[in-house]
Amino acid sequence: MSLSAHLPALQVVLPLIAAPLTVLLRRGQLPYLLALTASWLALAISLQLWVQVDQGGTISYAIGKWPPPWGIEYRVDRLTAFVLVLVSGMAALALPYSRDSIAHEIPHEQHYLFYTMFVLCLTGLLGITITGDAFNVFVFLEISSLSTYVLIALGKHRRSLLAAYQYLILGTIGATFIVIGIGLLYLMTGTLNIADMGRRLADVHGTRPVLAALAFLTVGISLKLALFPLHQWLPNAYAYAPSVVAAFLAATATKVAVYVLLRFYFSVFGATQIFTELPMQEMMLLLALSGMFVASAIAIFQSDLKRLFAYSSVAQIGYIILGLSLGSATGLTATIVHLFNHGVTKGAIFLLLGLVTLSVGGTSLARVHGLGKRSPLLSLGLVICGLSLIGVPGTAGFISKWYLLLAALQTGHWWLVALIVMSSLLAVVYVWRFVEVSYFREPRKDLADPSPLPLGMVIPSALLVIATVYFGLDTSFTIGSAQQAAELLLEGVR
Repeated sequence: MSLSAHLPALQVVLPLIAAPLTVLLRRGQLPYLLALTASWLALAISLQLWVQVDQGGTISYAIGKWPPPWGIEYRVDRLTAFVLVLVSGMAALALPYSRDSIAHEIPHEQHYLFYTMFVLCLTGLLGITITGDAFNVFVFLEISSLSTYVLIALGKHRRSLLAAYQYLILGTIGATFIVIGIGLLYLMTGTLNIADMGRRLADVHGTRPVLAALAFLTVGISLKLALFPLHQWLPNAYAYAPSVVAAFLAATATKVAVYVLLRFYFSVFGATQIFTELPMQEMMLLLALSGMFVASAIAIFQSDLKRLFAYSSVAQIGYIILGLSLGSATGLTATIVHLFNHGVTKGAIFLLLGLVTLSVGGTSLARVHGLGKRSPLLSLGLVICGLSLIGVPGTAGFISKWYLLLAALQTGHWWLVALIVMSSLLAVVYVWRFVEVSYFREPRKDLADPSPLPLGMVIPSALLVIATVYFGLDTSFTIGSAQQAAELLLEGVR
């Protein structure tokens, strides 16, 4: 059997093997090189899996040659391949950035620990995405979460420990709810295979254990994806984590949690008609709109750019869930494409904020006065990403919001179009706060003249800014993949 047939297993195994090796071979640059190699191999495998799915359809890989549903299955369909590319792509860009970034934020003796936790987090996120086994989702979720707590705690600010502790408490509650939900589903179906579970639930839908499982999974996954009002862990986690950690988490962790929600809602519960028999759409719509408006309003009053854009992430998650709540092919397409586009945009923003910290010594609005004159390209990159958050044509964010507007019109929700536009105007306000202090205030005289920024940090940041524009102009990959993934998910809803 050729190596290409084992790519689904290698997708998880390679970064998993790299984790202990970074501890054993902790001298010099070896941990960095091992983590970098693992991330780039993961990206290459993700791209190859995307091509294989595009050419041959869904891939089913049986672990240990035990056929599903008896054995553990790794399953790669269009949605899986799309999310794998996002996660591995962000890791492949974050690691070159991290080499210079953590030199200023993490003590040298802890660098090997950073790389160990990073590849473990990558392993967990890739495993969550690719596994076709419900209990394995929980196992990989815990791998990614436990490593994330350590990554956040590595921040140089004392509040990093508090942020990690808050995330640990809420993350543990979310994980407990998820495993209870999975246990109830196993009780009613006798299987942990996600595809098989969806088929068997059709015979027991409407029973109390199934409804309880739906409730536990919804709350638990919503905690992980920071859906308003279950988002309390996110602002501090993003604000006080090392810059590269904040960028990687903002681009991937919440997006993988959205993927899990989509997978359970449509692949598992789809046959139970939860969208027609229960008020799930109305509930999700209300929470999405609340997040879009409340989190955007809070972002306006933040005095630190990291916290500002952290609350912006909560608002953007509202847009993602809004598409899901519409229950249409166009709405799901908007959800999936915004999952990707926002990941790219927010990853770029937090990488750029790491450069801002290096340039002016912090990310408070008071320190970035005149940044447009001190570092014009750095400011321009943040403005471009801000325009994407607003949804200006020519950026990735516009594509997402355009499909949200189309979905609202197709379902006859004219009032929703007005609300989407109004919430985007709030984004204009908080992005303008950066523009105002950066371009209309004089540079601080107590700061030294800017020194050249490390190319290892500049190049990944620039590539993501370029990607933010590119995916706003060429949608063949994003929209094409999202539409096919949406159609596949809706096949499970009968």
